[in-house]
Amino acid sequence: MMTRYNPEIGRAMPEVTLFDAKTHLSKLVEDLLAGNAVEYVLTRHGKPVARLSALGEKSVERRIGLAKGEFEVPEDIDAANRLIHAALEGQGPEHSEEH
Repeated sequence: MMTRYNPEIGRAMPEVTLFDAKTHLSKLVEDLLAGNAVEYVLTRHGKPVARLSALGEKSVERRIGLAKGEFEVPEDIDAANRLIHAALEGQGPEHSEEH
């Protein structure tokens, strides 16, 4: 098995021919699930054509409030909503209710 450097993740990935991947698919998947490999690069005629990697578990990380304390929301954040709406509708500020 050869390896090829993957700049996206900063390390070499093992290469597997399509024939070998078909023949040993169960073993490759078991290695991925066990953490013995992060991904395999599948090759055809020596050229990379696909990646085989484990899906992993979906993160149940909390999304709402994720950036709490990272920035301050100004009190007047909604002050220009009518102007923005009018501009998006193709109307000038004279059509907003504020003017």
